[in-house]
Amino acid sequence: MAAVLVAALLGGVVGYALGRPDPIEASVAQLRQADAERDARQIVELTELAHRTGEQLAPIVRGLRQDAEAGRVPDRAQVDAWQQTMRQLAAQFADPPSGMTATNVARGGLRGAVDQAAVAVDSVALALAGPPAGRTELMTLAARQATLAASTWSVAATQLDQINVDAGHGHQHVHLDVGDVEGALGPDGSAEGTGG
Repeated sequence: MAAVLVAALLGGVVGYALGRPDPIEASVAQLRQADAERDARQIVELTELAHRTGEQLAPIVRGLRQDAEAGRVPDRAQVDAWQQTMRQLAAQFADPPSGMTATNVARGGLRGAVDQAAVAVDSVALALAGPPAGRTELMTLAARQATLAASTWSVAATQLDQINVDAGHGHQHVHLDVGDVEGALGPDGSAEGTGG
Protein backbone atom coordinates (compact mmCIF):
# COMPACT_ATOMS: atom_id res chain seq x y z
CA MET A 1 0.00 0.00 0.00
CA ALA A 2 2.84 2.40 0.80
CA ALA A 3 4.46 1.53 -2.52
CA VAL A 4 1.26 2.34 -4.40
CA LEU A 5 0.98 5.64 -2.53
CA VAL A 6 4.62 6.53 -3.31
CA ALA A 7 4.14 5.55 -6.98
CA ALA A 8 1.00 7.65 -7.24
CA LEU A 9 2.73 10.58 -5.59
CA LEU A 10 5.74 10.25 -7.88
CA GLY A 11 3.45 9.95 -10.90
CA GLY A 12 1.63 13.09 -9.86
CA VAL A 13 4.86 15.05 -9.37
CA VAL A 14 6.26 13.87 -12.73
CA GLY A 15 2.95 14.60 -14.48
CA TYR A 16 2.81 18.08 -12.98
CA ALA A 17 6.43 18.79 -13.94
CA LEU A 18 5.88 17.67 -17.52
CA GLY A 19 2.48 19.29 -17.97
CA ARG A 20 3.06 22.69 -16.44
CA PRO A 21 3.96 25.58 -18.71
CA ASP A 22 7.62 26.46 -18.96
CA PRO A 23 8.06 29.87 -17.28
CA ILE A 24 10.86 30.82 -19.67
CA GLU A 25 8.76 30.00 -22.74
CA ALA A 26 5.86 31.95 -21.27
CA SER A 27 8.12 34.96 -20.65
CA VAL A 28 9.50 34.80 -24.18
CA ALA A 29 5.97 34.59 -25.60
CA GLN A 30 4.93 37.62 -23.55
CA LEU A 31 7.96 39.58 -24.75
CA ARG A 32 7.23 38.69 -28.37
CA GLN A 33 3.61 39.74 -27.97
CA ALA A 34 4.63 43.04 -26.39
CA ASP A 35 7.15 43.66 -29.22
CA ALA A 36 4.49 42.93 -31.85
CA GLU A 37 1.99 45.30 -30.20
CA ARG A 38 4.64 48.04 -29.87
CA ASP A 39 5.66 47.58 -33.51
CA ALA A 40 2.04 47.75 -34.69
CA ARG A 41 1.70 51.14 -32.94
CA GLN A 42 5.02 52.33 -34.34
CA ILE A 43 3.99 51.41 -37.89
CA VAL A 44 0.84 53.52 -37.59
CA GLU A 45 2.76 56.43 -36.04
CA LEU A 46 5.54 56.22 -38.65
CA THR A 47 3.01 56.15 -41.49
CA GLU A 48 1.29 59.26 -40.12
CA LEU A 49 4.69 60.96 -39.75
CA ALA A 50 5.64 59.99 -43.31
CA HIS A 51 2.41 61.45 -44.70
CA ARG A 52 2.92 64.75 -42.86
CA THR A 53 6.61 64.92 -43.75
CA GLY A 54 6.02 64.07 -47.39
CA GLU A 55 3.43 66.83 -47.73
CA GLN A 56 6.06 69.38 -46.65
CA LEU A 57 9.06 67.76 -48.31
CA ALA A 58 7.64 67.20 -51.80
CA PRO A 59 7.16 70.90 -52.70
CA ILE A 60 10.74 71.66 -51.65
CA VAL A 61 12.25 68.83 -53.67
CA ARG A 62 10.03 69.60 -56.66
CA GLY A 63 10.72 73.37 -56.50
CA LEU A 64 14.45 72.93 -56.10
CA ARG A 65 14.63 70.56 -59.08
CA GLN A 66 12.49 72.87 -61.23
CA ASP A 67 14.66 75.87 -60.37
CA ALA A 68 17.81 73.96 -61.28
CA GLU A 69 16.32 72.75 -64.56
CA ALA A 70 15.32 76.34 -65.41
CA GLY A 71 18.81 77.60 -64.53
CA ARG A 72 17.60 79.89 -61.77
CA VAL A 73 18.41 80.30 -58.08
CA PRO A 74 15.49 80.93 -55.71
CA ASP A 75 15.51 84.13 -53.68
CA ARG A 76 16.81 84.38 -50.12
CA ALA A 77 13.32 84.33 -48.54
CA GLN A 78 12.47 81.06 -50.32
CA VAL A 79 15.75 79.42 -49.32
CA ASP A 80 15.35 80.56 -45.70
CA ALA A 81 11.84 79.09 -45.62
CA TRP A 82 13.10 75.80 -47.09
CA GLN A 83 15.92 75.61 -44.54
CA GLN A 84 13.51 76.28 -41.67
CA THR A 85 11.17 73.54 -42.89
CA MET A 86 14.04 71.09 -43.35
CA ARG A 87 15.24 71.71 -39.77
CA GLN A 88 11.73 70.97 -38.50
CA LEU A 89 11.42 67.83 -40.60
CA ALA A 90 14.83 66.54 -39.53
CA ALA A 91 13.99 67.17 -35.86
CA GLN A 92 11.06 64.75 -36.11
CA PHE A 93 13.50 61.92 -36.83
CA ALA A 94 16.16 62.98 -34.31
CA ASP A 95 15.28 60.57 -31.48
CA PRO A 96 13.71 57.50 -33.05
CA PRO A 97 12.21 54.75 -30.91
CA SER A 98 13.64 51.28 -31.27
CA GLY A 99 11.36 48.98 -33.19
CA MET A 100 11.43 45.77 -35.15
CA THR A 101 14.04 45.60 -37.91
CA ALA A 102 11.64 46.20 -40.81
CA THR A 103 10.19 49.27 -39.11
CA ASN A 104 13.65 50.57 -38.23
CA VAL A 105 14.71 50.19 -41.88
CA ALA A 106 11.70 52.20 -43.10
CA ARG A 107 12.29 54.91 -40.48
CA GLY A 108 16.02 55.06 -41.26
CA GLY A 109 15.33 55.40 -44.98
CA LEU A 110 12.87 58.23 -44.45
CA ARG A 111 15.32 59.98 -42.15
CA GLY A 112 18.14 59.54 -44.68
CA ALA A 113 15.96 61.07 -47.39
CA VAL A 114 15.11 64.07 -45.21
CA ASP A 115 18.79 64.56 -44.34
CA GLN A 116 19.76 64.37 -48.03
CA ALA A 117 17.09 66.91 -48.96
CA ALA A 118 18.40 69.21 -46.20
CA VAL A 119 21.87 68.99 -47.75
CA ALA A 120 20.34 69.87 -51.14
CA VAL A 121 18.71 72.97 -49.66
CA ASP A 122 21.98 73.93 -47.97
CA SER A 123 23.66 73.65 -51.38
CA VAL A 124 21.10 76.10 -52.77
CA ALA A 125 21.92 78.47 -49.90
CA LEU A 126 25.60 78.20 -50.84
CA ALA A 127 24.76 78.95 -54.46
CA LEU A 128 22.85 82.02 -53.40
CA ALA A 129 25.61 83.24 -51.07
CA GLY A 130 28.43 82.62 -53.54
CA PRO A 131 29.53 84.45 -56.65
CA PRO A 132 27.14 84.31 -59.60
CA ALA A 133 29.74 82.47 -61.69
CA GLY A 134 29.42 79.22 -59.69
CA ARG A 135 25.68 79.22 -59.07
CA THR A 136 24.68 77.04 -61.98
CA GLU A 137 27.04 74.25 -60.90
CA LEU A 138 25.87 74.42 -57.29
CA MET A 139 22.23 74.34 -58.37
CA THR A 140 22.96 71.31 -60.53
CA LEU A 141 24.58 69.62 -57.53
CA ALA A 142 21.60 70.56 -55.32
CA ALA A 143 19.21 69.09 -57.90
CA ARG A 144 21.20 65.84 -57.92
CA GLN A 145 21.04 65.74 -54.11
CA ALA A 146 17.29 66.37 -54.18
CA THR A 147 16.88 63.59 -56.73
CA LEU A 148 18.82 61.21 -54.46
CA ALA A 149 16.59 62.27 -51.56
CA ALA A 150 13.48 61.46 -53.57
CA SER A 151 14.92 58.12 -54.65
CA THR A 152 15.89 57.22 -51.08
CA TRP A 153 12.43 58.23 -49.86
CA SER A 154 10.84 55.98 -52.49
CA VAL A 155 12.67 52.91 -51.18
CA ALA A 156 11.68 53.72 -47.58
CA ALA A 157 8.08 54.38 -48.68
CA THR A 158 7.98 50.98 -50.38
CA GLN A 159 9.28 49.34 -47.20
CA LEU A 160 6.69 51.22 -45.13
CA ASP A 161 3.94 50.11 -47.50
CA GLN A 162 5.01 46.47 -47.10
CA ILE A 163 5.15 46.54 -43.30
CA ASN A 164 1.69 48.12 -43.25
CA VAL A 165 0.38 45.26 -45.36
CA ASP A 166 2.17 42.73 -43.15
CA ALA A 167 0.68 44.35 -40.02
CA GLY A 168 -2.84 44.14 -41.47
CA HIS A 169 -3.27 47.87 -42.16
CA GLY A 170 -3.39 47.45 -45.92
CA HIS A 171 -1.42 49.45 -48.45
CA GLN A 172 -0.27 52.86 -47.29
CA HIS A 173 1.41 54.94 -50.00
CA VAL A 174 3.61 57.78 -48.84
CA HIS A 175 5.65 58.30 -52.02
CA LEU A 176 6.64 61.88 -52.80
CA ASP A 177 4.77 63.73 -55.52
CA VAL A 178 7.82 65.28 -57.21
CA GLY A 179 7.50 64.12 -60.81
CA ASP A 180 9.65 61.51 -62.51
CA VAL A 181 12.80 60.58 -60.60
CA GLU A 182 15.26 58.24 -62.24
CA GLY A 183 15.75 55.12 -60.13
CA ALA A 184 12.86 55.89 -57.78
CA LEU A 185 10.26 53.30 -56.88
CA GLY A 186 6.65 54.29 -57.32
CA PRO A 187 3.52 53.17 -55.50
CA ASP A 188 2.38 49.69 -56.47
CA GLY A 189 -1.03 50.74 -57.77
CA SER A 190 -3.00 48.93 -55.05
CA ALA A 191 -5.86 50.85 -53.48
CA GLU A 192 -5.05 52.56 -50.20
CA GLY A 193 -5.92 50.36 -47.22
CA THR A 194 -6.41 47.17 -49.24
CA GLY A 195 -4.41 43.97 -49.04
CA GLY A 196 -3.95 43.87 -45.28
